[in-house]
Amino acid sequence: MIYIGVTGWRDHHSLYPAHLKAKDKLPEYGSHFPVVEVDASFYAVQSVRNANKWVSETPDNFRFVVKAYQGMTGHERKDIPFESKSEMFQAFKDSLKPYQDAGKLTMVLFQFPPWFDCRKKNVDYLRYCKKMMGNIPVALEFRHQSWFSERYRASTLSFMKEEGWIHAIADEPQAGDGSIPIVPVATNLDMTLIRMHGRNVHGWNKPRDADTNWREVRYLYKYNQEELLEWKNRIEELKKDTRDVIILFNNNSGGDAAGNAKEFQEMLGIEYEGLSPRQMNLF
Repeated sequence: MIYIGVTGWRDHHSLYPAHLKAKDKLPEYGSHFPVVEVDASFYAVQSVRNANKWVSETPDNFRFVVKAYQGMTGHERKDIPFESKSEMFQAFKDSLKPYQDAGKLTMVLFQFPPWFDCRKKNVDYLRYCKKMMGNIPVALEFRHQSWFSERYRASTLSFMKEEGWIHAIADEPQAGDGSIPIVPVATNLDMTLIRMHGRNVHGWNKPRDADTNWREVRYLYKYNQEELLEWKNRIEELKKDTRDVIILFNNNSGGDAAGNAKEFQEMLGIEYEGLSPRQMNLF
């Protein structure tokens, strides 16, 4: 099956009636899409209470992709609020229980930073992550080109298959070492993840300290029909090698993610059943 959604559910204003409160957005989101990426889990390990709330607000067949906490992927360079790595991983796994109990956890996404390059130390750490996560489905997204260089591409994909990683295929600007090419290869028979970041080279390279609103330009991009058609063809090929394909649009600096997701759903001729009832926008 093909699942289409977006990253996060709060900032996609085109989906919601103007009067809708933030606390009511996830139930309304579930009337549009069958899957969402939980990005709050990247910034802090979320409470079981939050996960229970989100699970209860979505339909029975709804699915969550939960982003790994930044301390687990090396983004957080300051002291993390845990005594050890094993404690950190255990706390994160404990936070997943409501999704698992409800059958709504699709996978955990490990997105590594641009400085996480292809070297033995980092390969060993990937093995450690996989071991710590046990039988929880995990997806892997790289952001350093070395993993898919001519020298290492075949070995990287072989490693992911052998270790049981789901490939998180990225569509993003081609902007030097800190970005990766499109590598439309499935490494897991059950699932493949696609994350659509847009193709704004200028925004991608904008230094974080240049201004406080770098996120407002980094993902400022709207995919056109030709670009979406390219992906339709890629997905048709990927479906030969993997059962489910999850596509998440992350190009939302200008509010384009939800619109592109809807457009792509129509292009693929998909109509989802079992979504939440939609609110009436009377005013």
